[in-house]
Amino acid sequence: MRSFASDNNSGVHPQVMEAIISANVGHAVGYGDDSWTKLAVGLLEETFGGASAEAFIVFNGTGANSVALQAVTQSFNSILCSTTAHIFVDECGAPVRMSGCMAIPIPTTNGKLTTDQVLPYLKNYDVCHHSQPAVLYISQVTELGTVYTVEEIKSLADLLHWHGMYLHMDCARIANACAKLKVSPADLTVKAGADIISFGGTKNGMMMGEAVISFRPKISANLKYYRKQSAQLASKMRYLSAQFIPYLTNDLWLRNAANANAKAARLAAVLKDLPGISFTQETETNQLFFTMPREAAQRLAERYFFYYWNEDEAEVRLVTSWDTTDEDVDELADYMRELLLPA
Repeated sequence: MRSFASDNNSGVHPQVMEAIISANVGHAVGYGDDSWTKLAVGLLEETFGGASAEAFIVFNGTGANSVALQAVTQSFNSILCSTTAHIFVDECGAPVRMSGCMAIPIPTTNGKLTTDQVLPYLKNYDVCHHSQPAVLYISQVTELGTVYTVEEIKSLADLLHWHGMYLHMDCARIANACAKLKVSPADLTVKAGADIISFGGTKNGMMMGEAVISFRPKISANLKYYRKQSAQLASKMRYLSAQFIPYLTNDLWLRNAANANAKAARLAAVLKDLPGISFTQETETNQLFFTMPREAAQRLAERYFFYYWNEDEAEVRLVTSWDTTDEDVDELADYMRELLLPA
């Protein structure tokens, strides 16, 4: 049975697995001085803006966020983010510990931040008693499955840059956003004003490996040192790098994300018509958030593993993956009908 708990639970795309196996031939220079890494870095930089991009491959998402935020802060700075932000809720304080900065959460109902919500936090500049705002962290896709448009990102970036701040974007699910909006990764990042991003395909068909990509030479200058100090420099990097080659070739990343989005939409179309189901967020990509009767949720958990987003409210999160099939969705939908429709 397929899992709907998280896209982290899905397997590795066959082309990505083949790339790892193909890289396991002979010896290669370590720490990124190998042909796979050079090719992967080139593909990453081309995908995200060409000459203006510099990519640094790391192990995982928490490491990528921690490295990126260190590169744009000093210990007396603060990092602004939403109350649902991954760095605030789910990374055990790693970016805060490693940067030495405060994380200041901004309330949001849908995971997205607007300029009006951020503006009140841009204060106390040059006051030594207060942490100095330096960077805004946003997630694309957000932790609530919602998507920032290009225009929304540009508005945030313009506001931040006016105040001499940076925009950091966590792009763990940016492929799903691109599939939704039908725009390129560059359109949603460097062209929209992002200064640095964390990017990976672990949730979209890769086994492991992420990348920190900077769009400013000033930020890029010391990234290799932050990566090493953060224990994110792989000695046998070719196995991480090799995955990005098929992932970024022939739109594999986009096709995987489009399938996950489509299967979420298929499931949402069924659930929205079932009694007792109330969606708490719009299903824009591959995450579904809804409340359901508690007894039915308990019975659902006996057959399917999933996460409660808010257990007090019986709010459930289901997530589709690159390898979710119509049959997977229909099987779950049939069981949901069995639980919720009168006999």
